Amino acid sequence: MKVIVGLGNPGKQYQNTRHNMGYMVIDALCDMFSCDLDYNKFKGIYGICKHPSLPEPVIFAKPETFMNLSGEFIRPLLDYFKLGPEDLLVIYDDMAIPEGKIRLRLSGSHGSHNGMRNIIDLLHTENIKRIRVGIGEPPYSGVDYVLTKPTGDSAKLAEEAIEQAAKATRDALLKGFNYAMNHYN
Repeated sequence: MKVIVGLGNPGKQYQNTRHNMGYMVIDALCDMFSCDLDYNKFKGIYGICKHPSLPEPVIFAKPETFMNLSGEFIRPLLDYFKLGPEDLLVIYDDMAIPEGKIRLRLSGSHGSHNGMRNIIDLLHTENIKRIRVGIGEPPYSGVDYVLTKPTGDSAKLAEEAIEQAAKATRDALLKGFNYAMNHYN
C-alpha cells in the first residue's frame, strides 16, 4: 500500500491558496481515481482507493493540523497501516520552483518548508519521496504570498501544475517513481 499526502491548511479561508497546492493535487487525484476521503482520524482525512487501474490500494490523505504540524498526522497514519517512509509520497507548494512547474525528488532536506521540516523530524529521515508544486518567488512577504489565491495568469499556471502533479503521481503509482521523475523533471 502507498500513502499519498497533500499538504495544506484546513479551513475555508485557506481554500485554493498557494499554500494548499498539495490539497488541490489530492482533490485532482480523488477525481481521477473516483476516491473519497471518507475517514477522519489522526488529525486529518484520508480515503483508501482501490481503483481497478491501480496495482495496489492507495491512501490519499490531507492533514488537518495546519501546515507546520503535518507530521503529527502522517506519523500515526503510517504507524496504523504498518507502513514506513518508503511507502510515502508528499505533495506540497514550493516558492523555489517557478509557477506552473513541478519537481519530483526521492529525498532531500526540508528546504525551509515547515511542513516538510515537521515530517522529516517525526519520521527521522529525509528519504521521503516528494512532488514540489511551484508557486514562484513572492513579490512581497512570503507568508502573505503563500496565503493568497493565485489570479489571472498565475491561476492558469497553478491549474497546469496541479494537473501535472496529479499525472506524475498517477505515473509514479503505475510505473514507478523513477519513471515519473525522468518523465516530469
